[in-house]
Amino acid sequence: MQELLREMENYAAAQGVPIIRAQEHEIFVRAVQAAAPQHILEIGTAIGYSALLLAYYSPETAEILTMEKDERRMREAASFLGQSPLQKKIRVLPGDAGETLARLSADPAYQGYFDFVFIDAAKGQYPDYLQKILPMLADRAVILSDNVLFRGYVLSEEKPPRRYKTIVKRLRAYLTMLDGLGGQTKIYENGDGLAVTAFRRNDYAG
Repeated sequence: MQELLREMENYAAAQGVPIIRAQEHEIFVRAVQAAAPQHILEIGTAIGYSALLLAYYSPETAEILTMEKDERRMREAASFLGQSPLQKKIRVLPGDAGETLARLSADPAYQGYFDFVFIDAAKGQYPDYLQKILPMLADRAVILSDNVLFRGYVLSEEKPPRRYKTIVKRLRAYLTMLDGLGGQTKIYENGDGLAVTAFRRNDYAG
């Protein structure tokens, strides 16, 4: 397993594929182990690195549903995941995450279903993703959100470059949304900012 993860890390570094940063790795693993989730949703498969971590550190009976729209990344993920027996815990859904989430959230089978969510996809779409995920969250679910500080601009008083203005604005709105979920959100500034949120349905006023 560790050999495969190192191979994936080296491949990601060589190909410029964003995966969980080394600074965030321990936080990510601790969050998964503490939650011991059974039904995991991942937005943004990339080459399957985080999906494999989720599969490895979650209970044996857990299942991971992950989504990816880039066909090349899906092929790469299939190649890497196929080298691990943990592949049986992982199902990759192709297509745009926003559209896939809308479809899943309309399915009664997924109401209150996921007890762990990892979001690592288009940063400007985080508010939309969260809105669509909410009906599918189990009480006391955990949400991990990567890159929420986006190069330090989200919490900085410094004006972001024009090309990043919309992303920064939406990530700030996203953090406000997380604060309204009835639990607590802790932001780790390691890497590019990893937010760990405890969702409490009974305390959620949305």
